[in-house]
Order: sequence, then structure tokens, then C-alpha cells
Amino acid sequence: MRGFLFTVTYYLLSVLYVLVSLPFLALPGRSPVRIIIRSYTRAMNWNLRIFGGIRKQVRGRDRLPEGAFVIAAKHQSWGDGYLIYPEVNNLAFVTGDHLEKFPLVGGILRKLGAIVIDTCGGGERKAESLREGMETARNEGRRVLIYPEGHLAPVDYHFRYKPGVWHMAEAMGVPVVPVATNIGLFWRQQETQKTPGTATIEFLEPIPPGLTKDEFMARLTDAVETRTAELVAEVRGGPVLRATLIPDPPKGMEAKPTPDNPAAFQKP
Repeated sequence: MRGFLFTVTYYLLSVLYVLVSLPFLALPGRSPVRIIIRSYTRAMNWNLRIFGGIRKQVRGRDRLPEGAFVIAAKHQSWGDGYLIYPEVNNLAFVTGDHLEKFPLVGGILRKLGAIVIDTCGGGERKAESLREGMETARNEGRRVLIYPEGHLAPVDYHFRYKPGVWHMAEAMGVPVVPVATNIGLFWRQQETQKTPGTATIEFLEPIPPGLTKDEFMARLTDAVETRTAELVAEVRGGPVLRATLIPDPPKGMEAKPTPDNPAAFQKP
């Protein structure tokens, strides 16, 4: 019942806020739509707390730099973006163009200044769409949220971190703020079921620009995975368990690893 009530409210809020945004899509400037979507993510936090039984705890706000930066976050749940978005002003995010298939969503993404990656145009077009988005974000002094694993990772597992986040930070000349979380204990990937508790997101020490790709990727992976494992252990009350590296699932699939088959996957 908890998951059902949350899901019903989720869709009602989503439709409502899309409709409220529509009149502002034709107006110049991004501010009205940003304010509306920020309100939407706060309403979704309320939905999580009231119907999902999931409260939010935020740590490390004081570590956020001034000006533009990149946020590289652990991605355990469909809900972690809702936790992060209202905590960071002037936030853009990186997403695939699959979201544009939903009616009216494409217009809202463009108005928000989201960096929409062209996933149908091949490697060159992907790189070009990322470069275009980075230039806009840099010129506007924006903060950019990206999930370097590229997939929803089950608790106790992680994917290889992709170097796109390093290319982005180097091109923009800005620091990267790693983010750890344990929300996957309460809202797993895209599952409907919700488990009551307090989900934590933690902004970690920024990684400065100028590192080599290998050094940066090792430092980012270690920071996020180590702290995520510690946050998971806090809730479980047990030892800190390092996450297991698993292969990326095929397109359209979701990782569902087991101890016997860490490469298992299924449709979400």
C-alpha cells in the first residue's frame, strides 16, 4: 500500500507540475521553470516522507564550492535525483534523449538547460551534444549533475565509472563534487516498494581539476564507493562491505545481481 500511494502521488504531482510549467516554456529566460521544477522536487521529497516513509538527511553542504562545478553522484535509485536537486542552486543535469519521448518533457528539459545527450546519433554526435551542453553550462556558471556509472546500481554493487565526467570537468575547468548515498536501501532502483527509514546523501570533498584521467577516475571511484559503503553500514549496523564491480547491463535492462550470478539482469 505504501508503494501504491507513493506512485499515485508521484504521477499526480508530475502531471500537475508539467502543466504548470507549460505557459512559461515560451517566455525568455530559465528562472520561472527552474523555480517550478525545484518546487516539484521538494514536493517529491514530501511524497517520499509522507507516503514512502523515507526521510532525507543531507551531509556536507559546506563542502560545495562557489561558482560552477560538476556533481558526480552514486546512482542507486530513481529517487536520488529528487534528493539532490533541491539542495543545489542553479543545477543542470546530464540525461539521455530518451526522456524527450515523453510528451512536453523535452521542452522542459531544454528550458532547464539540461545537457541532453544524443544517444541515437553515434559516438561523434554523443560527444558533440556533450560539448555543446558543457559550453552552455560553463558560460552560464551552472552546476552540472552527472551519474558516472551510467546505470542504477544495486546496493553492494557498482559499475565501472565512465570517464565522461573527467572530460566534462576538464573542459569546463571546474572541480568535481562526489556524492555518496544509501537511498538504495529504501528505494531500490526503479522498484515500486518503499522501505521506511532515513536516506542519506553526502557531498564529499571536491576533486580539483588538472588531474590525469586515470588518477581522477581512481580517486572519484574510491571516494564515492568507500563513503557509500559506510553509509550503508550505518543503516545495517554491520561491517563496511566494499561494493562488487559488475558489468554494465544491456540497453533497456537493469542489473539484478546475485552472489551466484553477479552479471544477472532483467527488464525494469
